[in-house]
Amino acid sequence: MDIVLKSSSPRRKDLLKDMGYEFIVKTYDVDETFDNKLDPFTNVKLLGLKKASIKKEEDYGKILIGCDTIVVLDNVIYGKPKDELDAYNMLKNLSGKMHYVASGIAVIYKDKIFNDVEISKVYFKELTDNDIYEYIKTGECFGKAGSYAIQGIGKCLVSHYEGSLNNIIGLPTEKLSNILGEINGMED
Repeated sequence: MDIVLKSSSPRRKDLLKDMGYEFIVKTYDVDETFDNKLDPFTNVKLLGLKKASIKKEEDYGKILIGCDTIVVLDNVIYGKPKDELDAYNMLKNLSGKMHYVASGIAVIYKDKIFNDVEISKVYFKELTDNDIYEYIKTGECFGKAGSYAIQGIGKCLVSHYEGSLNNIIGLPTEKLSNILGEINGMED
C-alpha cells in the first residue's frame, strides 16, 4: 500500500523510515491556529487530522498520515520559538517542572479515519540561566516545540520522561504501528 506522510519534519521522516515503511512526502500550508475554546490535547488531535485531510481526494486509496506535536505546561501550548528570547522564556518556564508532549496523529485510508492523541510526560532538570543560554547557542532549539530536542543535545536538559520517546521526538510510532496493522488487516 502506498503511504503519504504529510509532514516536512525530518524527525517524522526518520522515525517512519525506522519503522520500515517506504513513503512519499507531501506538504501543504495548513492553518495551525488553535481553538481557544478547546483544550490543548483536543487541539493537537484535530490539527493532526487537518494535516492528513488536506487534499485527501488527490491520494484516495493511499494511506495518508498527518501529525502535529506540542509541548503543554499548565494548559499552555508551547510551540516553536520565534527568536532567542522566546526560546529562553520557554526553557526558563519548563525548568524544574514536568510538562506534557502531545502528538495528534491521524491516518486516513479510503473512507476510514483513525485519529488519536499520544501523551508523554517530560521532567526537566533545574536549569541555570547559563544552561539555557549555552543550549540556545547550539541553535538546536529552533524549529522545535518547547524549544528543545530530546533526541539531541537537549537531552541534557531532561532528568527523565514517561511514555513514548518517539512521541516526544515527534511521531507516536507505537500508536501508528497499531493503526497501520489494523489497516493492513482490513485488506486481507
